[in-house]
Amino acid sequence: MVQSVVPIRSTTQKFIEIEDIDGGIVMFVDGSCALVVATSAVNFGLLSEKEQEALIYAYAGFLNSLSFPVQLIIRSQHKDVSAYLSLLEEEEKKQQNPRMAQSIKSYRQFVATTVKEKDVLDKKFYLSIPFAAIELGATPSVLFGSKSRGLPYAKNYIFERAQIVLEPKRDHIVRLLTKLGLRAKQLDNEQLVKLFYNIYNPGVPLPELGQKII
Repeated sequence: MVQSVVPIRSTTQKFIEIEDIDGGIVMFVDGSCALVVATSAVNFGLLSEKEQEALIYAYAGFLNSLSFPVQLIIRSQHKDVSAYLSLLEEEEKKQQNPRMAQSIKSYRQFVATTVKEKDVLDKKFYLSIPFAAIELGATPSVLFGSKSRGLPYAKNYIFERAQIVLEPKRDHIVRLLTKLGLRAKQLDNEQLVKLFYNIYNPGVPLPELGQKII
């Protein structure tokens, strides 16, 4: 007897643990949340020996002052300079001064050659501050787990609790990073959507806002 083949009907959302994003906070399917802070970087190799030592001590102080867990995230992506090269080419055509046009052309060729011969990467740095589901309060699904997918509480309540807990931690992180000479800012909803879309869909252009992503 030949059994009929049941087609698999599923969506990408079932494989992604993100439930919702609101107020700059990511909510996961188990009720846990996270807040993501983007930060600038320092070219450590260009600093003097004394500056390097001072930065190391400052970073150690940053770590020792933390009373809660954080996750450091470094994203490395191949640098796309096609738009920049197109801009240089347009500026070259607009130039009426032959010397200036030649200078722009030489620089454009230099950038194109450098990117072609070397693996030029664009690095971005983030700090993720977590909010555990257990911080919502003890429930059977939180303590012992649940086979069925579903949030332990209503979304509004979870976002409200997460915001109360995460925002003071965010402010503390931003102050510490500022002392290190770094710029830090919490990612908003749109930036979070772009970040996770690029993580789950590498190399795929982001759809226009308003279009269905998943």
